[in-house]
Amino acid sequence: MHNMKNVFLIAIIGLLLGGCSLKEDAVELYLQEQPIHAEVVLPETIMSEEQVPIKVILTQDGKKVEEVDTVEFEMWKHDDDIHATVEQPDKLEEGIYGLNKTFESDGLYYIKIHASKGRAIIMPQFQVVVGELSKSELEFLQKDVREKEEGHDHHH
Repeated sequence: MHNMKNVFLIAIIGLLLGGCSLKEDAVELYLQEQPIHAEVVLPETIMSEEQVPIKVILTQDGKKVEEVDTVEFEMWKHDDDIHATVEQPDKLEEGIYGLNKTFESDGLYYIKIHASKGRAIIMPQFQVVVGELSKSELEFLQKDVREKEEGHDHHH
């Protein structure tokens, strides 16, 4: 009877330890997960008070992402991030999401794409020029370009 208890105890310990072991390929699978990439597709010129199609193409490992957990477009005007809007695009086809947006006035806008699939989360941000830029917006963009160029020179 004592021998039977030992066999039973060893079997239970084996089951418990077996449940705690990692899959041998877990590290490889984790390392192989590729990031999601987003490409925003916009018309060449965008005018205020006109409906504009905004699309994002999501790819992972060079292929269009079949299914994502979330996709949102966050949009705001350069000098007014307090009134940012978050909108849910429609799935147009595999890996392509889009919506139609009417920008109320000319100016510099930002679009941030929030997309996730499993553990892969991205939030790329894009600048969009609608109609004519104001003097302050032009100065901001020129200052931004100068800072990037100057910052680039310091690294050499």
